[in-house]
Amino acid sequence: MALDVRTITAAEFPDWLRAKHTGFLQAPTRVEQEAERRLPHTDLARTQGVFESGRCVATFRSFAQELTVVGGATVPADAISNVTVTPTHRRRGLLSRMTATDLAAAKERGEVVATLIAAEYPIYGRYGFGPAAWTTEWEIDVPRAGLDPRWAGPSASDGGRIDLVSAADVRKLGPALHERLRARQHGVINRDARWWDVHTGVVQPGPEPWKEPFFAVYSNASGEVDGLVAYRSDTHWGDAKQPLQTLTVAGQIAVTPAAERALWHFVCSIDWVTTVRSGYRAPDDLLPLFLPDPRAARIVTQADWLWVRVLDVVRALEARAYAVPGTLVLDVHDAAGLSDGRYRLEASPSGASCTRTTAAADLALDVRELGTLYLGDESPARLAALGRVEELTPGAVAVAEGMFRAARRAWCPDMF
Repeated sequence: MALDVRTITAAEFPDWLRAKHTGFLQAPTRVEQEAERRLPHTDLARTQGVFESGRCVATFRSFAQELTVVGGATVPADAISNVTVTPTHRRRGLLSRMTATDLAAAKERGEVVATLIAAEYPIYGRYGFGPAAWTTEWEIDVPRAGLDPRWAGPSASDGGRIDLVSAADVRKLGPALHERLRARQHGVINRDARWWDVHTGVVQPGPEPWKEPFFAVYSNASGEVDGLVAYRSDTHWGDAKQPLQTLTVAGQIAVTPAAERALWHFVCSIDWVTTVRSGYRAPDDLLPLFLPDPRAARIVTQADWLWVRVLDVVRALEARAYAVPGTLVLDVHDAAGLSDGRYRLEASPSGASCTRTTAAADLALDVRELGTLYLGDESPARLAALGRVEELTPGAVAVAEGMFRAARRAWCPDMF
């Protein structure tokens, strides 16, 4: 039977959600209530479905996003989410058709990159995406950490303080704090008002009842809030009636090292808690080194997270900062034709210029490798060693290494 690939209507949204749940192996129940809750916040012009005999068998959605790049500037991004193909309709090119349609439309709209968080690693490289930011989660053995068991909040010399706050307080102070974070941390994406409504219980986030976490803020000596943490705990007790609680951090924002230290010490100082799960953090997070014994924090997750696909090479490369001056001619291969071409990049710490050129190339790479390099998290030398970047001019890889790498690793704190 014919497969119809197109944007969906409001009336088809419940069936689209049912197909999405099926693809993610989630119970496809109560979709009418979910549709009523989500439809006002869904751009149907950017929501695709594949239909066979009136039934949705594949889903794809995108939305506008802002991505912070190296140096603190932001670029408009095409954020892709809710991508599924029903098991009965795999291997028919449906994902390829939906992706091609979406990326072409994003390019036409003037979005500089596309982003996504991949459920499976092998899928998206063939569409020009590269893993640009990774994530790490630690589990802390609190008794082994070596912290003062009586109190592990701000030191007397710090002058700051920790306070528990309500969800309503977080709704007021959280957005400004997040804006301060994304002005300084590449890889961070914007959060709209609905994000804060969902994560503070103003609106029902899903079919399950809202379970409010605990919220704590760190204020510096001047009274300005520099950090926020949300956390939950289980209620596990051992056979000898000793508390063995595991605290899980649901999210943490800190815009100073003092705020980071104070918030991590705080969650590790709570009575009954013997294990702390950090949630997803940057791979070079300071957390382990805040502990007197860093071995108390063991890595339990380390994986790719944010994937980037460059749509406009000139605007993308001109938007980000470069640590050292340099000039490179990049020969970018893009099978989809969206970013294919040769580009001359002249960059310095004060700015960058990127133009199309016919000059001989210094480096040749696929657009997926350009996405991997874009946020400064990966080494051009490593990619060259893997055969994924080709050095055409001797010394060009070393130049790229100095130009593209960032002092700290990229980090995206959000799932989308």
